[in-house]
Amino acid sequence: MSGDHKIRVGSRKSELALIQTRHVISLLKELHPGKEFEIVTMTTLGDQILDISLPKIGEKSLFTKELEIALVTGGVDFVVHSLKDLPTSLPEGMAIGAVLPREDPRDALVLQKDLNGYSLETLPSGSIIGTSSLRRTAQLAQKYPHLKVENIRGNLNTRLKKLDDLGKYQAIVLAAAGLKRIGWQKRISKILEPDELLYAVGQGALAVECRANDDEIIKLLEPLYDMQTALRVLAERSYLKTLGGGCSAPVAISSDLKIEKSNEIKLTLSGAVWSLDGKEEIKGVEQENIVVRSGLRCATCPYNDKKYVEDIESLNDCGKCPISPTKEPSTKKQKLDDLPRNILAEDPHEKCPIQIPIGADFMGKCPYLEGILSSGSTSKCPVSGSVANTIIDSDYLQCPFLKDAGKSFQLDSTTIEGLTSISSDIKLFCGLLPHKDATIQGMENAKKLGEKLAHSLISEGALEIMSKAQAIIHSTSNTIISSN
Repeated sequence: MSGDHKIRVGSRKSELALIQTRHVISLLKELHPGKEFEIVTMTTLGDQILDISLPKIGEKSLFTKELEIALVTGGVDFVVHSLKDLPTSLPEGMAIGAVLPREDPRDALVLQKDLNGYSLETLPSGSIIGTSSLRRTAQLAQKYPHLKVENIRGNLNTRLKKLDDLGKYQAIVLAAAGLKRIGWQKRISKILEPDELLYAVGQGALAVECRANDDEIIKLLEPLYDMQTALRVLAERSYLKTLGGGCSAPVAISSDLKIEKSNEIKLTLSGAVWSLDGKEEIKGVEQENIVVRSGLRCATCPYNDKKYVEDIESLNDCGKCPISPTKEPSTKKQKLDDLPRNILAEDPHEKCPIQIPIGADFMGKCPYLEGILSSGSTSKCPVSGSVANTIIDSDYLQCPFLKDAGKSFQLDSTTIEGLTSISSDIKLFCGLLPHKDATIQGMENAKKLGEKLAHSLISEGALEIMSKAQAIIHSTSNTIISSN
């Protein structure tokens, strides 16, 4: 990358993905006012396909593969992801060059407006909770058996509209970070603490993926790389990777970091796995003290992120931020999609039995509703058996960065491997580059903490529970597809 090069940034097309990408660019522009950035959007395999069972399309790169192809071919210089979308093992030559200070990793309860004041525990018996997450479904079934859990599909806008307009759901559960980033923190009825619902690995963290040997981009990203977030998510990703990263069984985590001394932290990791019905549960907790060089800060300071301070109940104890005393929270409001009630009520998403994989909370719109499929597609909707009207979209037919040369690519399991000629001797930690203030040993200790927790659960039978859950999911999906 030359000094006057326009930096091309890859992103999914969803509203939340673009908000996150623009946030990263805005931070870099503050540091480098003279640099130019261009967002390059594309549709990933996970955005396109809902009619093929997960074993057939693969579960580890549904929302990242096309973006990584663009990285390999030089079409983009870096990509912004929700970290929970990134597999625990990246393609060869790829690296997480930075993780930003973590937004709230917890889940949020969003209630119907006439039910404000209720909690999961106090909601009336038989109340319907909407979620498409196996992790949330299993925990809700295990802890709140008086509630009924049902699938709710669509992006954030659609889910909130369904809650507000249909009267079917008494509440939905979403990631708090997504609601805050999109400007809807006031819709949060209650933040769910980890003792109520453990969250997904990496939830709430933004990751910037780049080529592992691209020193200029890595240097550009370095000021955004948050050490404390890196240590927490490294331990979480190591835990998931040891269990069998990217699995579709109910797996969850929470991490807590406390400053013990000026250069030492205590990292606590709590994790669990469940059966699909929540009746079987294996939980564990592990701790590790980690020595770092520097860079410790107050992780809960509301001024860490100028956009998201409205959810803080009171700033009186903090006074003015000593670094930027004139900082003000964003007042920009987002509008929900103007979707007619009859469309919401008849949304085929809700009848679709194909389970959304981990990391797909903001999956967006089904290609069968939008009529967007590859040219010549004969795939059938697993619900109705019908074939959608085809609208040719070049993003599905050709790599957007090679189409001028007439070169197309197939979305199969060998695509990334065939293109990744990049190699790097840099040591990575579950995909993360070492942080300069954490020390290699500190990164190693965080990684070992995740492994230790995973092995503790494995010794109690976690893999057996996960295998049964995945077998049920895959069997159900294959039965549905074969019947149509």
